[in-house]
Amino acid sequence: MALMHYKPGQAMPVAPLGTQLALVTTHALLKTPSLELIRLVMRAGDVLPPHQVRGELTLQCIEGEVEVTMDGKVCLLRAHELLLMSPSVQHGLRANIDSSLLLTIQLPPGTPGSASSTG
Repeated sequence: MALMHYKPGQAMPVAPLGTQLALVTTHALLKTPSLELIRLVMRAGDVLPPHQVRGELTLQCIEGEVEVTMDGKVCLLRAHELLLMSPSVQHGLRANIDSSLLLTIQLPPGTPGSASSTG
């Protein structure tokens, strides 16, 4: 079953998943040539290895707690907190507890390809 991508003018739920967290996986909510919104779901202990993305990122912790490593420094991101990451910053994630996050990727104008493309 393919997950739905939301369209302009269509409300998308981004509330905490609560008891449904264990049943949901990471998926794109919205994808355009210059913008991508992803519900990132991580289980306790999950690690997203260090990588880079060409665009600016925001990472909003909807529920849970994750460690975000950026250029060797660790930032603890908890529920209801938002983090801005500069383009091409080396970053990785580690979930301390089951967590869901809203990842927004904005590509610079004129950059070809998917917003989730690594640089």
